[in-house]
Amino acid sequence: MQKIKSWIDTLGYSDYKLEMISGDASFRRYFRLVVGDESYIIMDSSMDIDSIYPFIDVSVRLLKADVQIPRVYKQDIEQGYLLLEDLGDVHLYNRLSDMSAKLLYTKAIYEILKMQKADTIGLESYDREFLRFEMDLMQEWYIQKYHGIELDSQESNILDSMLTLISDEVLSQPQGCFVHRDFHSKNIMFGKRSKLFVIDYQDARVGSIMYDLVSLLNDVYIKFDREMVVELILEFKQLKGITDVSDDEFIRWFDFMAIQRHIKILGIFARLKIRDNKPNYIDDIPMTLSYIEENIARYNELKPLESILNKIKG
Repeated sequence: MQKIKSWIDTLGYSDYKLEMISGDASFRRYFRLVVGDESYIIMDSSMDIDSIYPFIDVSVRLLKADVQIPRVYKQDIEQGYLLLEDLGDVHLYNRLSDMSAKLLYTKAIYEILKMQKADTIGLESYDREFLRFEMDLMQEWYIQKYHGIELDSQESNILDSMLTLISDEVLSQPQGCFVHRDFHSKNIMFGKRSKLFVIDYQDARVGSIMYDLVSLLNDVYIKFDREMVVELILEFKQLKGITDVSDDEFIRWFDFMAIQRHIKILGIFARLKIRDNKPNYIDDIPMTLSYIEENIARYNELKPLESILNKIKG
């Protein structure tokens, strides 16, 4: 904290209040700096300084694509500090109700459309190797380290074939899109004039047309009925102008992208608890599992995954 205060001193502020407001799933911390009637957010990446560079890089890409993001007022790359616009404390998650959900999620879909027009030159790809790396986190961290379960050779082969199938399905979808990677109700904020602002985008990659739509509509913090989700999937399809693919096939794209993401999330949430001493994410595992189970029930080719889930439950 003293280092942050010393940096604030170099900005010329002397009479201020400083309070920690949150950490996230990474090693970043966030503080609110209040100076008179003005307030700012300090992003402290001192424990992960390398993350500053992609944050600034992706910020420029999104600004050029007309995506609303917090402004960067000051930066100290060597120490890992950024002084950002304060967007307040209201996330999309906080504004949701039965009456507002459809409208707000439609607005969020328009943000995806804008993000997908962002420059992707030089961003890393969601290739087969990375898709598989993410899904392998489930076996290492969720099955083995969190549950203490070792799969036998037959089960390992089943899991391997399922993850290969899922990777194949995802890579068969249109690629080359800017992917935020974590575009959900707690990473979308309401700023001035009720505009939607996008945050936590520094890990962006290039990948499937469906990824950010999955993050939004299969959010692990809030769940909507399937009817509404399908309606919004098809609205996205129409807005993208995709006419050479059937609705059923487009929904299938969504569901297979979703199962990839949720398998990854199981591993990440378990790793956050075990490695990073951040246990709160474990509370969101039941909803994550429910998404996986529902997609297994929809597609016969995913049925072998049931044996793995049953072993975990058993």
